[in-house]
Amino acid sequence: AVSIANVACRHVLEHPAVAGIIIGARLGENSHIEDNLAVLRFSLDDQARAELDAACAALDPIGGDCGDEYRRPPFLTASGDLSHHITHLPAPYPVQSRGGVDRVSTGTPWERLAGYSRAVRRGNRIWVAGTTASHGDRLIGGRDPAAQTHFIIDKIDGALQSLGATLRDVVRTRVFIRHGVDWEPVARAHGLRFGGILPANTLVRADTVGDDLLVEIEADAVIP
Repeated sequence: AVSIANVACRHVLEHPAVAGIIIGARLGENSHIEDNLAVLRFSLDDQARAELDAACAALDPIGGDCGDEYRRPPFLTASGDLSHHITHLPAPYPVQSRGGVDRVSTGTPWERLAGYSRAVRRGNRIWVAGTTASHGDRLIGGRDPAAQTHFIIDKIDGALQSLGATLRDVVRTRVFIRHGVDWEPVARAHGLRFGGILPANTLVRADTVGDDLLVEIEADAVIP
């Protein structure tokens, strides 16, 4: 007999594109080591692979991607649900409140120079300013438009979290790209992050400020 973990590992190993896998083991627990070695002592036949493929097709995928296990629940990893040791996550950015309006700044030189907030909340509505792939005075993502887009959305997500919202509350995004040829990688990155949310969206080419800043994104959110 083999364990479910053995079957899962074997199933991955037999994928044509996989040359090896890394299995986490708790040092000192020999039973796990012996169980993991069992992966090398059996193979899957056509019937077993067909049954596994059918079972996988019936599963409901968990939303998110690598790294999301600490971003939003369920906090799932290979070792189980991490919810038991996460009570809350600190706000990514400080919030200033005045006159019923909450404001978030992310510390970029542009915010100080031009006198604006990264995001503003009044009531249940939040407006996020045009955001680029800058962290302080550093460019994040190099010349890769998709990498810049992902960092921008992370930054927008952080501003929203600081104001009590999430990406799921976004109802509209506006995307500005410096080069028209970058539309597809930027759109695909946007789709990966907002595919289950589906806000209204506009994507246009514009002469963004800064030669290396290839993408700029605005977002509006409404908290239910």
